[in-house]
Amino acid sequence: MDRLSNTVRPYAWGSTTAIPALLGTAPTGEPQAEMWMGAHPGAPSRAIRPTEGPAPAELPLTDIIAADPEGELGAATVARFGPRLPFLLKLLAAGAPLSLQVHPDLDQARKGYEDEEARGVPIDAPHRTYKDANHKPELICALTPFDGLCGFRRPTEAADAMEALGVDSLKPYVDLLRAHPEEAALREVLTAILGADPAEMAGTVAEAAAACERLGGPHAPYARIAHHYPGDPGVLAAMLLNYVQLQPGEALFLGAGVPHAYLDGLGVEIMANSDNVLRCGLTPKHIDVPELLRIVRFEATEPGVLRPEASPSGEERYETPVAEFALSRYTLAPGAAPAELTAPTPQILLCTAGTVRVGELDLTPGQSVYVPAAEAVEATGAGTLFRATVAA
Repeated sequence: MDRLSNTVRPYAWGSTTAIPALLGTAPTGEPQAEMWMGAHPGAPSRAIRPTEGPAPAELPLTDIIAADPEGELGAATVARFGPRLPFLLKLLAAGAPLSLQVHPDLDQARKGYEDEEARGVPIDAPHRTYKDANHKPELICALTPFDGLCGFRRPTEAADAMEALGVDSLKPYVDLLRAHPEEAALREVLTAILGADPAEMAGTVAEAAAACERLGGPHAPYARIAHHYPGDPGVLAAMLLNYVQLQPGEALFLGAGVPHAYLDGLGVEIMANSDNVLRCGLTPKHIDVPELLRIVRFEATEPGVLRPEASPSGEERYETPVAEFALSRYTLAPGAAPAELTAPTPQILLCTAGTVRVGELDLTPGQSVYVPAAEAVEATGAGTLFRATVAA
């Protein structure tokens, strides 16, 4: 078992205060968007190990796993996913909306990656869509009140929301949303929004944003989005989606093809270890419209807020339909029996409240440890501990 030193990513949308407040450190004034825990090659965690000298060594978790994949991950995990940790755990702190985006399924990712490789598109090219051959299902669990957009709402609801703004240039979208079957309506309107003349679209978005500001209530989130992304067609695309407010402990699972965006709040996020993102708005980055329209699932859905399933052992598990990861939570009380966490799969344990003792290591909020497969581990203390591992 190793205490982890983790990288905080300074993306522009990040909160300047949420992660420092959790860690008990002073804000720097710069955004602190995500803290990564895992073995992603872009920012692997470092295992802190004692040395004979005065300072401990920090060894990249990628190197530790590469040196002994079966010993670290377990033979079953390596057989299923290869010699790499199949999940990435994050603290995510949104101070402004993230891009509106979708992720491919596994087959789409493999074919898209192979196609771009065959065409010689550089892996770091700004117009590259597929960075790897993996899918990217993800789960976000709120630590504070957390706002987001998740999945299409019914076309008639989106039409009502747009019509209420009284913006003449939105009328064609309103008519399309009401005149066609669900899938065709959503597809045609999103296609029209993303294909519109940029100057005309900027004017429409400005009018719509002003109306959202004036009306408030259920329109207020879109006014806030437009404040961060003035003139962006993603503001209108966002009006096609369900607005969701999570309370602490509640979660959202985001599968392939489901458009979504995180807007504000602090949460624990876990995902399959992939960088494949197709953006459809609220971003200055490349938007591959034809590929996006091929990947998006044009179906209205309920957001499906998840609450953890309690077990007699004290583990509260967030059930998801994927094999790469499982996320659960323990609320530890002083004097209670130790929580038995030994598992045949690799684990990352993250403290988010109080003080928790894991093995011989004490964790405070924001601190984490990596536990190799099959290593014996118990947790005690007074606090909250999240457990990330591979699904059974």
